[in-house]
Amino acid sequence: MKLTTTQIYQNMKVLVFAFLACVTTCSFAQSTKNEKAVKAYYSGFETHNWDLVEAQLAEGFTFTTPVNDHIAIQEFKENCWPTTKFTKNIKFIKMVESGDDLIVLVEINTTDNKIARNVDIYTFSKGKIKTIEVFFGQGISFPGNSK
Repeated sequence: MKLTTTQIYQNMKVLVFAFLACVTTCSFAQSTKNEKAVKAYYSGFETHNWDLVEAQLAEGFTFTTPVNDHIAIQEFKENCWPTTKFTKNIKFIKMVESGDDLIVLVEINTTDNKIARNVDIYTFSKGKIKTIEVFFGQGISFPGNSK
């Protein structure tokens, strides 16, 4: 069967439309193991569940921000965890993974309807979060941030 130029053009338009529709609505890949760990970690913040957060953390975990320098899990729990009471929900804007690193742009909605945006860099060891380095963005006045 031989197609005319017009038929080829019409078929190409249909294929391009189908591709664009899929790109805007289809998911091409399942979440990776590291993405699932980060989503579970943040789910612990949304549900105020320390055990869920802690379950994602590797032995020797450290947490770094502009106001915390490689603090261990106990200090993280004492100094940072209390702000979870201000967390209403979390939206993942972007996730980029490379080897054992995952970079996340996250938007945190607070209980008083403010928004904080951070970029977090996660490093993984044996499927657990070994380090988190947080860069504060919009919303540095997140409730409970007294530093």
